[in-house]
This record gives sequence, C-alpha cells and structure tokens, in this order.
Amino acid sequence: MAKRAKQRQAVKRAAARPKPPAKSHRQEIRVPGMSEPISHFTHVVRAGNIVFVSGCVASDGQGRTVGGDDATAQARQALDNIKRCLAAAGATFADVCKVTVFLKNMADREKVNVARKEYFGSHRPASTLVEISKFVRDDILVEIEATAVVAR
Repeated sequence: MAKRAKQRQAVKRAAARPKPPAKSHRQEIRVPGMSEPISHFTHVVRAGNIVFVSGCVASDGQGRTVGGDDATAQARQALDNIKRCLAAAGATFADVCKVTVFLKNMADREKVNVARKEYFGSHRPASTLVEISKFVRDDILVEIEATAVVAR
C-alpha cells in the first residue's frame, strides 16, 4: 500500500512541474528594411510550409508612398515588397498560390496586371480582385497580399 501511495505522489509531483513551452508551429517574420507596421501585425507569418504575406502597398523603407498616381509603379513597389517578404520566408513568386489585390479604382486593373506579369512570369496564382473605397493613406492606389506554399 505504501508503495502505491509513493507512486501516486511521484505522479502528482511530475504533473505539477512546469512543462517547457512547446515549439511553435508558426513563425512571425519582420523583414529588415521594410517600413514598420502601423498596426498590430507582422510582415510575414510562416506556418509549416505555408507562407502568409500581409498586404503590401507601394511604400519604401521609411513608409513613404512610391509611384505617385501611377498604378503600375505602385503595383511594382508593392510586388517588390512582397518579393522581399517571400524571400525572408524562403519562398519566391513561383511558390505563390493565391493573391488578393485591392484597388482604389477598378479601372486600374490592367495597369496592375502589367506589373503582375513582370513578377509572376508564367506562374498564375489563384486571385481575387476587390475595389475598395479607401486605404489607410489617401495616396495609396493598390494593396496586394499573398499566400505561398514552399517545400518543407
């Protein structure tokens, strides 16, 4: 009987010990040289072999808008930013499976497609295009987010 009581006590003590934190399956990545997020988010999250890139706009490292009123130039800058985010997570445009493009003016769709073709080449991700009424800054014309899948 005493042996069983000692075993129960040992089990209780082991259960009461703090457990080391489990290794997270997700990694938050802040991309050096990209402007600081203005809200509660990170540039990239990698969960296993899935890479989620937050919406990128046409901003430089200091957060200034690049491209003025030129939707193609803004799309190129946004895609440059996505390229940096993908690289930080070990991915490329060839790994992108889905993009969502937000436009201030749907009439800019073809202008943005010019830049998309330059960056994606022959790779065609699934895509959603949405016109929105307002961005966080008035001079932004386009925002693009991406999801990629990379080899483990």
